Amino acid sequence: MSKALTGTDFQFKGQKSVYHGKVRDVYNIDDDLMVMVATDRISAFDVILPKGIPFKGQVLNQIAAKFLDATKDICPNWKLATPDPMVTVGLKCEGFRVEMIIRGYLTGSAWREYRDGNRNLCGNILPDGMKENQKFPQPLITPTTKADEGHDENISKEEIIAQGLVSREDYETMEKYTRALFQRGTEIAAEKGLILVDTKYEFGKRDGKVYLIDEIHTPDSSRYFYADGYQEKFEKGEPQKQLSKEFVRQWLIERGFMNQPGQVMPEITDAYAESVADRYIELYEHIVGEKFIKESADNLAGRIEKNVTNWLKTR
Repeated sequence: MSKALTGTDFQFKGQKSVYHGKVRDVYNIDDDLMVMVATDRISAFDVILPKGIPFKGQVLNQIAAKFLDATKDICPNWKLATPDPMVTVGLKCEGFRVEMIIRGYLTGSAWREYRDGNRNLCGNILPDGMKENQKFPQPLITPTTKADEGHDENISKEEIIAQGLVSREDYETMEKYTRALFQRGTEIAAEKGLILVDTKYEFGKRDGKVYLIDEIHTPDSSRYFYADGYQEKFEKGEPQKQLSKEFVRQWLIERGFMNQPGQVMPEITDAYAESVADRYIELYEHIVGEKFIKESADNLAGRIEKNVTNWLKTR
């Protein structure tokens, strides 16, 4: 079994605090920089699975870094450097308490709601008669509140503004950036024979300016279908071949787990963790168009600490 990094406890020079999220550990340096470590933890249905996925953090971090670089002409983003394959360092921004989810197709949680009778998706009114994995005429933005614990909640643009979560001006800036980023991601995916189905973006503010923060277009934040065979599978009502974390959710659903009261997490075997790692690497190679190079996993924490410490000395 390959080694996986499931937790960190660094003490960097200038460190003010650390936040351990579902997947990433974020270190605040002098209230100016953020050191974001993409661990090998994996979450689904708002719960962290009991076993890490080898190389997942490296996959996520390297995909996100490439897409942040490929979209910096669209909007400013927080990234300054990637001193380690599992780490991005960037500007500390005040994050908005809203995640911008954009959907090109009716699938995943949106489909499950639609199937159960909901026709109002975050203020977007959907017609009757739609099918699973059907393409929307135009991508829909379906924001959620950003919860520290538990489930994120769907919310509409007008509710966000009315509740004072985000000002109208900042929200409309986020909305504009979200559509442009999704269009760019869609074009890049199409070049690689993939469909960018849906994704989420997070934004923050620094010195009065809205920045794109966190990861983008990774299998944790996005869903991809293979373009080849999409239409045939859709017409037959067959599941799409996809590259995203949805396959983990489906695996859990099939074993009776959706993080509901009384449900028990199924065992995550070494073999299953390795198979998930293979799927993440497959997505990397498809979307990036390069062979994935596995970095040594002998001493992940030591390597990260050394690389980040050396980079911080250059600031």
